[in-house]
Amino acid sequence: MAEPVRVRRLTDQEGQRLQRIVRRGSTSLVRYRRAMMLLASAGGNRVPVIAQLVQADEDTVRDVIHRFNEIGLACLDPQRAGGRPRLLSPDDEDFVVATATTRPAKLGRPFTRWSLRKLVAYLRKVHGRVIRIGREALRCLLARRGVTFQRTKTWKESTDPERDAKLDRIERVVEHSPDRVFAFDEFGPLGIRPTGGSCWAGKGRPDRIPATYHRTHGVTYFHGCYSVGDDTLWGINRRRKGTVNSLAALKSIRAARPDGAPVYVIMDNLSAHKGTKIRAWAKKNKVELCFTPTNASWANPIEAHFGPLRQFTLANSHHPNHTVQTRALHRYLQWRNANARHPDVLAAQRRERARIRSEKGIRWGGKPLTPAAA
Repeated sequence: MAEPVRVRRLTDQEGQRLQRIVRRGSTSLVRYRRAMMLLASAGGNRVPVIAQLVQADEDTVRDVIHRFNEIGLACLDPQRAGGRPRLLSPDDEDFVVATATTRPAKLGRPFTRWSLRKLVAYLRKVHGRVIRIGREALRCLLARRGVTFQRTKTWKESTDPERDAKLDRIERVVEHSPDRVFAFDEFGPLGIRPTGGSCWAGKGRPDRIPATYHRTHGVTYFHGCYSVGDDTLWGINRRRKGTVNSLAALKSIRAARPDGAPVYVIMDNLSAHKGTKIRAWAKKNKVELCFTPTNASWANPIEAHFGPLRQFTLANSHHPNHTVQTRALHRYLQWRNANARHPDVLAAQRRERARIRSEKGIRWGGKPLTPAAA
């Protein structure tokens, strides 16, 4: 039997970047959908589930996964053919890219970053090589080679000494016992304010959402539970995170498998998830807690399903209070779980998205995986 197609183990930087694209959205639909595919595969979802999640063909999902395994995150921006022949040789292009990604101070220039004008001037006068290129051509070249102008950011790398062991454990339980694997995490904070988004509207007549600077309702946190085998998502909004609320979510997971067989719960290292009270309850009720490595919450399968939760319940919304917001969120969850695996609905949605190519795909679930023995 052939091995299932899945992404290789993500590095911390790759996992955090994919998680950021899925949670915050992207101006590029191709980039957003491909990031969804990769993050869902890294969380243990199989190709049929991912295909239904992003409303894409299974072969497309496999191609993206294989491409990522070959070239990494560069697969998020597929290269398109066409246009007139390039005037610069590949060696010249490599030199331009290397120069653009080098700090100017290292090349004897008295500034900390390049502008297009400064970079063009430097390339024309660099010792031993003269490259004549305009600012727009330079911008297109850098974009084609995956170099963009962006803010400098700090990042965290997992320093967990048990990183590989924890990832191995998560992969093992998702692979061999998907019908008894669950994921838990908090999503938020969820505030009460008008939130911009996207929708269909007449050209030049965008839908208007009022703005406000008065936020007096506080925040809530969605405590989400996800069944990997059933592809079912449920949860409840709470005013704060804490051991009591986390324990209540774990009890709902235990109730989803009332047969008494052991279950596995994947979650991050929040202190409210690993207290003495929770560990004692888990041991007593045959619940094994599988913690993700520090700063590697992207390994949690539920992360891939929080993106559409934000896109279809918070973005483009104007909820007056938390009660209305919670009801809208639960209506979406009911709709998602009821329609996720219906073949007629999936076929209708695929036809609609083929007709309207620019519409963002809705994250669906997939058919339950075949139960496997532990």
